Amino acid sequence: MLSTVFQKLQFLYKPYALAVVSIGYVLGELGHYLIGVTSKATAEDLHYGDISCQLNSTTLAIVDLPIQCEVAKNQSFCESLELNGSRYCEWNYNGLGLDYQILAGPSFIAVFTIVGVALGVAADKYNRVRLLTICTVIFSVAIVLMGAVKEYWHLVVLRMVLAAGEAGCNPLATGLLSDWFPEEQRGLVMSIFNWGIYGGYGIAFPVGRYIPKVNIGNLGWRACYYGAGIIGLIVACLTFTLTEPKRKTIGEEETNSNGKKVPVWKVILQPRIIILCLAASIRHCGGMCFAYNCDLYYRDYFPDYDLGWWLFAVTIVIGSIGVVVGGVVSDKFVRKMGIRSRVACLAISQIIATPFAFGSVYFTPLWAMITLGISYFFAEMWFGIVFAVVVEIVPLHLRSTTIGAFLFVMNNIGGNLPILVEPTRMAIGFRESLYIFYAGFYGISSIMFFLTMFLMEGNKKEPKKINNVKQEFGYDNNVFTNDDGRAPTLELPRIYPPPSHQIENSRL
Repeated sequence: MLSTVFQKLQFLYKPYALAVVSIGYVLGELGHYLIGVTSKATAEDLHYGDISCQLNSTTLAIVDLPIQCEVAKNQSFCESLELNGSRYCEWNYNGLGLDYQILAGPSFIAVFTIVGVALGVAADKYNRVRLLTICTVIFSVAIVLMGAVKEYWHLVVLRMVLAAGEAGCNPLATGLLSDWFPEEQRGLVMSIFNWGIYGGYGIAFPVGRYIPKVNIGNLGWRACYYGAGIIGLIVACLTFTLTEPKRKTIGEEETNSNGKKVPVWKVILQPRIIILCLAASIRHCGGMCFAYNCDLYYRDYFPDYDLGWWLFAVTIVIGSIGVVVGGVVSDKFVRKMGIRSRVACLAISQIIATPFAFGSVYFTPLWAMITLGISYFFAEMWFGIVFAVVVEIVPLHLRSTTIGAFLFVMNNIGGNLPILVEPTRMAIGFRESLYIFYAGFYGISSIMFFLTMFLMEGNKKEPKKINNVKQEFGYDNNVFTNDDGRAPTLELPRIYPPPSHQIENSRL
């Protein structure tokens, strides 16, 4: 009875497994990006980063101020600015500066990339479900402890522990999902899973902006980390219930013409892998630059606008639709054009997204959110498609290792280059720095994806089967039976139609 029920519900296992690993990834990315939204409150509490003159009133509009707060370059001038007898500026930590950029980028990426490669190698040899469970527990505990820090260096160390746990999510889950789901669903599945990056990033806006204001238990910004970490531990328990799937070969063959396994260096050093990785790194840098700085940017340029829910809606709703559409479109085209079609989807989507990314920084809040939404729809197609391409062009025994190495390069370049935003901001301005490292890098990546497309194989045409069976005239008596239903033992002679008369042999 119970086994019958399990058999009927077996079709739900794959969606359940996809949901569990995706939610775990969302929580890991929430812990990753939450610092970008809580940075101002965290900096005020732990005293790190830059101090500047900022608007402290939510009832005044920028146009109503006689003197803008950012004009004041020292504390005394800042605190002397008044309107109708009330001070409207404060001299306080703004959450920016080199300390923040190190906390958000290099401290996380340094551990994330190294551990990611190690776990990618381990995933090809050991039980991936158990490894993924351990990783989920590690990053969840780190997020909880981040809510209890007292010093800046505590936060840096725990960001590194968080990175070590989250580093295994992508290579481990990517290998599991490629074995759970068939090729025709792989682009969509990878897109849904990798939406976790944007899901965690999008949820960070309302969580980081509004939960501290509620001041649950007088915890302020710390409540965000406690809640995310506890939910992560629950997901770790659910991850433990999954079963290790049988590893299967997908995409291209894992042996060369001599029947020997292809060595890892030959796989990783393929020109198409190198260019695809560099293109992904540039695109990742553009996304990271905006992710780490967009909330601080909009607060800095439009302090009288509350864009928290707008950013959440654009990221979660429109970004999610873009992720799914990208997966479905690439799955449809790959049946006709092969792996090359996935890379074509990458190039086209990023080309379309680039001008709208520029507009999201250039325009005032209304049009900035509109252009950001359009940009997100096309831009966020990229991540799931990239890894669908990678798992289809590498051998089975090197799949997780290659993904780990791919992530190592991509995250080192894409995760560390955003630190250049700070000196560029000081030199030419915050907005101008995002023009370069956000919208500009989108455009560069689209060109590189386009070049990568020509290194990929097209659709492999199956050879037509030639029917070599000699055509015979008449009927085969073997198909007949006698009155007893038995085949006759004596075969009647076959009668063929007489050949047609040749004109030259006829006599008229």
